[in-house]
Amino acid sequence: MSQRFSNSSAHSLHRSPKSALARAIEALQPAGRGLALGTGLGLLACSSLAFAQSGAAKQESSLAEVTVSATGMAAGDMATPVQVLGEEELRLRRAATLGETLAAEPGINASHFGAGASRPVIRGMDGARVSVLSDGSELLDASTVSPDHAVTTEPLLARQIEVLRGPSALLYSPGAMGGVVNVLDGKIPTQAPEKGLEGSAELQAGTAAGMSAGAFSLTTATPLKNDNGQLVLHAEGVARNAGDYRVGSGWGQSKVPGSFSRGNTGSVGLSWVGDQGYLGLAYTRQQARYGLPGHQHSFEGCHAHGDHLHCGSHDGHDHDHAESSSVPVVDLTSERWDLRGEWRKPTAGIAALRLRGGLTNYRHDEIEDGSVATQFRNKAHDLRLEMEHEPIAGWRGTLGLQTLKRRFSATGEEAYVQPTDTQRHSLYLLEEYRWQDWSFQGALRHDRQRVEAELSNEHRSHSATSASLGTVWKFQPGYSASASFTSGSRMPTAEELFANGLHMATATYEIGNPDLSRERSQALDLGLAKTTGDTTWKLNAYHYRIKGYIYGATLDAHEGLQLLQYTQGNARFTGWEAQLSQRLSRELSLSVFGDGVRARLEDGSALPRIPALRAGLRVNARLAGWDTMAEWIQVLRQNRTAQYETRTPGYGMLNLGARYSWKSGGNQWQFYVKGQNLTNRLAYAATSFIKSAAPLTGRNLVVGLRMDF
Repeated sequence: MSQRFSNSSAHSLHRSPKSALARAIEALQPAGRGLALGTGLGLLACSSLAFAQSGAAKQESSLAEVTVSATGMAAGDMATPVQVLGEEELRLRRAATLGETLAAEPGINASHFGAGASRPVIRGMDGARVSVLSDGSELLDASTVSPDHAVTTEPLLARQIEVLRGPSALLYSPGAMGGVVNVLDGKIPTQAPEKGLEGSAELQAGTAAGMSAGAFSLTTATPLKNDNGQLVLHAEGVARNAGDYRVGSGWGQSKVPGSFSRGNTGSVGLSWVGDQGYLGLAYTRQQARYGLPGHQHSFEGCHAHGDHLHCGSHDGHDHDHAESSSVPVVDLTSERWDLRGEWRKPTAGIAALRLRGGLTNYRHDEIEDGSVATQFRNKAHDLRLEMEHEPIAGWRGTLGLQTLKRRFSATGEEAYVQPTDTQRHSLYLLEEYRWQDWSFQGALRHDRQRVEAELSNEHRSHSATSASLGTVWKFQPGYSASASFTSGSRMPTAEELFANGLHMATATYEIGNPDLSRERSQALDLGLAKTTGDTTWKLNAYHYRIKGYIYGATLDAHEGLQLLQYTQGNARFTGWEAQLSQRLSRELSLSVFGDGVRARLEDGSALPRIPALRAGLRVNARLAGWDTMAEWIQVLRQNRTAQYETRTPGYGMLNLGARYSWKSGGNQWQFYVKGQNLTNRLAYAATSFIKSAAPLTGRNLVVGLRMDF
């Protein structure tokens, strides 16, 4: 099979898969991890190739029961839909960003800002309404501030991704109305490897952007050991390189200018592992450099007068705005320390004590014409301590405390938010009770927050209390019905309170509102499921009523630039998610799936950037040892748009995939090939600020190989 790799950006030189993997190892060097690197190089020399990403699809004859790490509960016993992507499925789904990795899950889309940045959009909600965690600890990057800021997690290193809603989500965030995305990794070992040394190595390559990527992971037990436990060392690294990506036919240009992306991530962790638990520390350094498609320099000098924009001819005056000769580039560095620990059965009545902490120093520069135009800095820490108690009158649950402090600043041309300090303190409780065929969950959370603006010398304080109740009834073997009700509160972010300036990445001029109060929401979620037999299915319907919903209302627009004023209004979100699988034979199964959401204000007007209705058909087959998949996804036209928002055309995509696994020399190998958008359709994401400047990727072929030892 022939492959053609493109070198399509002056900012991003094509590298071979071998050099990409070497760069993943080099990412560990700033911390001086010689032992782990030496072991990694020896592994790579012995294996010569090794590798993975994804594309096929799993056989879906039954919905396997899995345990949700974030709660300790079985997914089927939780009152709201919980989506868990385990390691095997992740290998078939992983993309360069978290948003694209999850975009095919029912109810989840991606914000899509070129190739370098993409956050999950859950049930039409994004930004601060979707919280992203690293094994229970907040990521503390700047991705909630703007969609052009990358999420600092690496899908190639994830071992499981959980999407939580309802009672379980209240453990982690006061305002994640859309949901919580918990990315589990292995950077801090929780147990000693059975073989003494375990790991994996991966390579992958794609044609649409000349992409190459490499990754490795190593875990080994150190000689230091006694009756109480032993030290376990883990090292991992990833490197990626991709040029500007091709789009579908009919756009006018074959590639999206400035859509290149490259970066590397390295991590080393050390933990003491014993019979009753573990305590570990890890250091992670991530670097990324990616372009910002659609950046409009013609908006420089635009300003607001009341509820109107003044931009050159818009106010009767002509201003010459020199166009930049190059696409702006984000140069990102994130350094993070993670502390994790668990002590099981420390005393009577306590099942476990858990500790999670994160300390982040995040910075990125936006570079224009070779010089730094804007600097973003985010220094933050997060600490949570929780206790899981033994059953009391049949109830078992978790009580926890959390504290967070964040200092965010932006300086330069696009410093539309003044430096702010945010402090938040939280108390939460989750309880579960089982009676015959019924399971009940309840959660309660209280938060206090203070946001201080440095330049204006203003501060705002808010408090919020949220509660949720849910139940699951397994009324027949293999059948269940679920219901949950959540009364939630979300406090305004620093950006919503104090923004004031031009934001060219999203073509907006944003004005905050220091008088914003907290949002109050009521959410009802109903579900039915059949989880066993040749026919399995899930159906969920939900309705959110949000009082004081905070959104950017467009007051004026000029040649694509919108004047946004953060304001509040009552809003409703109504939607559904469904999937059905039919096993036709031992080797063949058929699935249909879909989702849809309608979001509108109380006066009936639509909210902006809401995903369109979509449906899909998938066929899975096992042929001569190969797992294969053929899939068609149809996304309808999005006609329900906010004021000044353009409609988004519908599209259909054909995806094919195949993978083959085998054992050799005591190692597990897997080869895969994936074809995406094989009909080369021109497609736009309704959830994206820059959908017209950066359509979705066109025809793409991805191949890879992975070895686990």
